[in-house]
Amino acid sequence: MSNLSTYWDDRFSNEGMIWGEAPSKTAYHALELFQNSKHTIRTVLVPGSGYGRNTKALSSFFRVDGIELSTDAISMAIKWDPKSQFIQGSVLEQLAGDKKYDAIYCYDVLHLFLQEDRQRLIHNCIQQLNEEGLMYFTCFSDEDRNNGVGGKLEEGTFGYVEGKYAHFFTEEDLIEHFEGLQVIETGTTCETLTYNDNRSKEYLLRYIVVKR
Repeated sequence: MSNLSTYWDDRFSNEGMIWGEAPSKTAYHALELFQNSKHTIRTVLVPGSGYGRNTKALSSFFRVDGIELSTDAISMAIKWDPKSQFIQGSVLEQLAGDKKYDAIYCYDVLHLFLQEDRQRLIHNCIQQLNEEGLMYFTCFSDEDRNNGVGGKLEEGTFGYVEGKYAHFFTEEDLIEHFEGLQVIETGTTCETLTYNDNRSKEYLLRYIVVKR
C-alpha cells in the first residue's frame, strides 16, 4: 500500500492534472444512469477521486464525496471542484465512516489491486451503499493491448508498467467480482486520455453497473 501511495504522490506532485480537465465519458454515462434511476439518487461516493476530474461531472447534480490517497491530488481537487467534499484515505480502509450513499462511481481503481484487495474494495463500497443503491465501476479490459505485458502476478494481473501492475478483466471475471449483487448493465468502451502535455492514449475499459 505504501508503494501505491508513493507512486501517486510522486505523479500528482510532478505532473499536476495528469489527465487534463475533461471528465471520462463514463462519468457522463454514470450521471445519466443515476439521474434516470427508479430510486432517487442524491448522494454519490467516488473512491479514488484524484484531482476531481470526474467528480466535477457529478457534483452539479448530486452531493458528492471523494476518497483520495494523495494529499497533492486533494489540494488540486478542492480548487477544481469546490462543490464536492474530499476525504483523504485509502479505498482499502473504511471509506467514509458510517455515511451511506445512494450511488458509487469508481473509475479505474479496481484493476490496481490484487484479488484479495479487489474484493476488499468492493466490500467497502457495499458497506457505504444504501439499500437499492447503484454502483458503477470501470476497469481495464482483457481486450486491451497491454494485457499480458510484463511479469504475471496472478491470473489476469501483470506488471505492465515499471512499479505498477494491473488486472485485466474478462466480462465473466468482472461479473464474478460482484457476486450477490444485481447486474444492471455491462459493456466495453474505448477511453481516450489526453495528458496535460497534450499527449493522448487510447485503451479499452470494461464497465459494470450493479444494484444492491
